[in-house]
Amino acid sequence: MPPPRLWTLALLLCCTTPPARAEPPLRFAIPRLTLADALSLYARQSGRQLLFAPAEVRGRTARPVTGRMTPDAALDRLLAETGFHARRAAGGAYLLERDAMPASKAAPVRPAAPPAPPPAPPTVRDMEDIVVVGTPGGGGARQQDAAFAVTRIGADRIGRLAPNSPADILALVPGLTVETSGGKNGANIFVRGYPSGGDAEYVTFQEEGVPFFPPATLSFLENSQLVRIDETVERVEAVRGGTGALFSSGQPGVTVNIVQREGGATLAGDAKLSVTSFGDRKWDGYVSGPLDAQTRFMLGGYYGAGTGIRSPGYTVDRGGQISGNLRRRLGGDGTLLLFARYLDDRSQWLLPIPVVQQGRRITAYPGFSAGTGTLAGPDTRRGTLNDGTRYDLDDGRGARLVHLGGNWDQPLGAGLTLRDKLSLLAGHADTTGLVSAAEPPQSAEAFAARLGGQIATLRTANDNQPVAFSQPVVEAGVWLVSKRISALVNDASLEWLAGASKATIGLYAARSRSRDRWTIGNTLLLTATPQARRLDMVLADGRIVTRDGFTSGANFLVDARYTADDAAFYAVEEIRVDTRLRLDGGLRYQHHAVDGRIADNGASGPAGPDGDPLTLYDNGDARLTGTTTPVRYRGGAWSWTAGAHYAASAALGGFVRYSRGHSFPFFDNLRDGIRVAPRIDTIEGGVTLTTAPLSLVATLFHNRFDGLATTVITAGAPLASIGGARATGLELEGVARPLAGLSINVSGSWLDARYHRFYTDAGQTDLSGNRVQRQPRWQWRIEPAYDLRIRSVQARLSTTVRFMGDRFSDVQNAQLLPRFIQWDAALTLDLSARFRLQIVADNLLDTIGLTEANPRALGAQASGAIFGRPILGRAAEFSARYRF
Repeated sequence: MPPPRLWTLALLLCCTTPPARAEPPLRFAIPRLTLADALSLYARQSGRQLLFAPAEVRGRTARPVTGRMTPDAALDRLLAETGFHARRAAGGAYLLERDAMPASKAAPVRPAAPPAPPPAPPTVRDMEDIVVVGTPGGGGARQQDAAFAVTRIGADRIGRLAPNSPADILALVPGLTVETSGGKNGANIFVRGYPSGGDAEYVTFQEEGVPFFPPATLSFLENSQLVRIDETVERVEAVRGGTGALFSSGQPGVTVNIVQREGGATLAGDAKLSVTSFGDRKWDGYVSGPLDAQTRFMLGGYYGAGTGIRSPGYTVDRGGQISGNLRRRLGGDGTLLLFARYLDDRSQWLLPIPVVQQGRRITAYPGFSAGTGTLAGPDTRRGTLNDGTRYDLDDGRGARLVHLGGNWDQPLGAGLTLRDKLSLLAGHADTTGLVSAAEPPQSAEAFAARLGGQIATLRTANDNQPVAFSQPVVEAGVWLVSKRISALVNDASLEWLAGASKATIGLYAARSRSRDRWTIGNTLLLTATPQARRLDMVLADGRIVTRDGFTSGANFLVDARYTADDAAFYAVEEIRVDTRLRLDGGLRYQHHAVDGRIADNGASGPAGPDGDPLTLYDNGDARLTGTTTPVRYRGGAWSWTAGAHYAASAALGGFVRYSRGHSFPFFDNLRDGIRVAPRIDTIEGGVTLTTAPLSLVATLFHNRFDGLATTVITAGAPLASIGGARATGLELEGVARPLAGLSINVSGSWLDARYHRFYTDAGQTDLSGNRVQRQPRWQWRIEPAYDLRIRSVQARLSTTVRFMGDRFSDVQNAQLLPRFIQWDAALTLDLSARFRLQIVADNLLDTIGLTEANPRALGAQASGAIFGRPILGRAAEFSARYRF
């Protein structure tokens, strides 16, 4: 449990109401400017955040504001006779709204006007939108003024991307290497050279500014598996490094915040139907609006079903999500947001398949499509393991859970604002998959020779048909992982804004639980063909190799339960030195405690459970001994940051920052005996340019990692590597508009990340100097788009070229993943303000690009047939959306 003093401080923070005190006057010097520029200058001089749509204020001029006065008085004077006023919104920012028309001057009632034309394409000034992630207490900051690396992706761009999962969206964030070749679930996300063996160890997902499951990664579970992107999402924000180490769960890597749509003053929503070229269908939509003068609502979700692009011959991708929220205005400009989400979705876990590698050249294995093939099929779908457990590959990988939460935002007067963010999640996150073994395809005769024998009989397991001894075969294991998870998170903060100073203190507390049951191994002998068939083999010396296709039972079992408690205190001070320079600094102390119990593994003996050494399929199967081992961890660490932001002009700004962050060993680390607490030191600097023809953000960083651990499961058991790394990188993102209607989005990164004092093989092998696995030196994407009007139709044609550089699949740098280029395209037709048609085509050239070699194999794979996981093949999605 968190220390009692922290709980006491949390109670005091939430229950204390300080006396009201007027904000002190400040000196303002705002000449006559366009309203947009005047508002930007006011934000800098007052220290307040303003949220407004540039298109709404275009063509308007603000009167000059000079002299000493309170921020409220200055804003009132600035907005006088502009037709706008400011309202304090949730998160502490100020929202610009149009003035209501006086009743005495109301226009006579007229017939309804025809729908307005579709909105113009977003402009570069959209970078002035408020971002919440990475700010104290989730209070919000203009992206242009952010003193940290942040990317904001709005609903319109999300819709044009047509993502299958949240991880697909993160491919737009520079500095991240994102692998979604595993399907809708089970992404691998790597961050800025942080050493990691897979999943998303240094990526924390939030919803409405609060993390829903604080362990960023457990084995077979990363945060993106617990949420889906649908029409209810308004935007996604991602902060890399910097201030992320202080706030929320203290993630030093990347913190991703998903923000839902909210209801407006009128009833609105949309309905969308999507169909893929391989037959999957998805229904999606939302409705929102007012319940009364003080309360707004939103409700929506999706349902989808299909076989997926790598079809196993049955419907394996299916499920849906329902999301909703209520926001109510409270007295004193306070607001309360309540949100809820139910997710029940699963899909096939896509794993390495046979391909052919000759140096840098990757081609399809004969008879096996690299873009659409899978070993899973009707013959492998169901069965019974050696221990009697029944399985169904249709269960796939996914989650079934309920997520509830709320945000309370209450100004207290005297520049004080109290915020509290709460999240409760509970459910299941299970995995059933057919996992390739270490050996690449070989003939059945060669497989028998490895066992020291010759084949007597080889037949299909389901219908006993003879099979040629020359048949290429592979082994793949049925892995079953059951996780029952829950998490309760609360983040309370108090902000004090006084003149040029803004101070924030906060308390974070979380409890996370996981109940795990795994059975790993359970290998099948299969034909090396798509939708493979199980084989039964008997050797000439009488040894029986298989039972219903199984060559083994489990070789690693987990029966465990864990509870983690985290308590943290953080404090941040931000000082606006003048209208251009802003300084900030902060610190955080976090205490991490884990208690658990793990069932002990044993072996059933050389003759197996049946006592017969001639039945090879169960010899040496793992079993639980009936004893357990306790797990206990207690640790704490200080994190801190210091930064500065300088605005050279309304269009040009820059920042520098030094930060130190920590993470703590997760449940799986402790089970494997890894107790190191990673420490990450980062120095970074960035430049932001925002002009009409060009918007650009460039960030240079250097990371130093100590006490990091990576784990892969090979031969059925975890293999750990421990040490450090050093990484230097450059991130770029921006958009250019050289001609009317033409925009060119660009993002990319250069990274030099190498292991430092990094050891594997129980400390016997020093891998220092090797490149950090799975992360390339170069990766980039270019997305030109052209908007045009054809009579009454607004059209947008875009294409995306993505480059992924050379990587290594393993820490030994023995398995090369060659560079590749992927080409995508999209066409959007707005037939009216309400009706949109869209087609998105992925991988037009059907490129075969590997994201993973064979993690179950150590060392280099020989040229020829190997196991690898390629990107998905050529496919298209057609969608129709009606907005009301």
